Amino acid sequence: MLRCSTKSDAGTSKHYKGYNLTNLGLQQNHNVGQDYRSIYLNSSSPKQILDISEENVVNSQIFASAPDQAVLLNTATAFLQGLYPPLESIDKELATQTLNSDERIIKPLGGYQYLVVHGENDDSPDTIWLKGDEECPALTTSIKQHRQSLAFTQRISETQPFYQSFWDQLDNVYDYQQSDLSFANAYDIFDLLNVASIHNASHNGTVSTEDLAQLRTLADEWEFGMAYDAEDSSRSIGGQSFAGGVLEQLDSMVTSRGQLKFSLLAGSYDTFLAFFGLSKLTDKSADFYGLPDYASTMAFELFTEQDVTAFPSATENLRVRFLFRNGSTQGEVPTVFPLFGSAEGSLSYLEFVEKMKEFAITSPEQWCGVCQSEALFCESSSSRSDSTKGVSSGSGMSNAAAGAVGAVIALAIVGFAGLVVWLFRRRHVSATTTPPVHGGKGSISSQGSGV
Repeated sequence: MLRCSTKSDAGTSKHYKGYNLTNLGLQQNHNVGQDYRSIYLNSSSPKQILDISEENVVNSQIFASAPDQAVLLNTATAFLQGLYPPLESIDKELATQTLNSDERIIKPLGGYQYLVVHGENDDSPDTIWLKGDEECPALTTSIKQHRQSLAFTQRISETQPFYQSFWDQLDNVYDYQQSDLSFANAYDIFDLLNVASIHNASHNGTVSTEDLAQLRTLADEWEFGMAYDAEDSSRSIGGQSFAGGVLEQLDSMVTSRGQLKFSLLAGSYDTFLAFFGLSKLTDKSADFYGLPDYASTMAFELFTEQDVTAFPSATENLRVRFLFRNGSTQGEVPTVFPLFGSAEGSLSYLEFVEKMKEFAITSPEQWCGVCQSEALFCESSSSRSDSTKGVSSGSGMSNAAAGAVGAVIALAIVGFAGLVVWLFRRRHVSATTTPPVHGGKGSISSQGSGV
């Protein structure tokens, strides 16, 4: 499963250094974790993961990773607290251990469950699966060219009067001048005003609902343009490396024969926008051109249509489907969307891997070559020159395991931080499609701030 979340309030808008999750953001991510507990861990669910521990966390079954940044680490932690709540809330006896002396010891914090979240710093090659759009000169060059394009400069000119009208609301931003109010800063301006409208009482009513919606639509356009261009593959490097991370997690589940059951990766919304373009989700719904709501979820399910009591052994029995849930509304059911322009709600596992490899970056060495990056893990000349390598001998997708079998679910919560979760499924669930929860065409509407 793959999931992503958000950032914080007026004082901690993404514009400001040191921003972090508000209580609302933490609660949204926790609620989403609870929902996916209901879907994939509860024994009463038809999608319960095969042999997963329902109540007590078994850390060998769970993998969680996030960039070494407070917002993303806290996003992952809040989600996992919902996935595996304190044991006393389930059964006090589960939180109690009896010593040989007959003394009964209760876990701290009501039986709080300590799940491991791996923080990936910038020096780690595994950071590319989460933030493949950082320290990448090829992407920086692509974005610079985009900003200098005729279409971009025309958009600045067309929208200049609209942006200038917000100077009274933004003149207290310490490093802003009136000349900064333009489409060139479309996301930043939307973020400042949107977060303030939710968390800062003095801003209530200052920006009309109509103007905030227009700011949102322009921010959608700005962000998607920065993350994806069908004519320039360098623009979507973050989505390409994310796709490689998806393949790696599936591979880990398959090669472990289901010992690993659930993986959670935290990344950023721009990475997911890039993936939306690469996977042709934008062909299925114009909503995928827009920013997702806070704490939205994106899911990949690898499943079998046969009832199984052990990890499947026949590759032919595996299929993959993609699901998306917009926002953190409790109880919402993720919606199935076909990938890669297919009309089918699912693909065979082997076809899914083949389609993903058409654009996925599947090793740190390949990423270093494509980006021409000077990241520390790219310093060796062999890494720098390996721009066409499709599979790594280490952490990338192995050829031997590419055709292995299993039942896996991947979820991603998308917002101002990103998470990815993977699951192993027990029995067939029909691929029904529920109504999407997106907003207006071209923009996935924002219901609340989770940052």
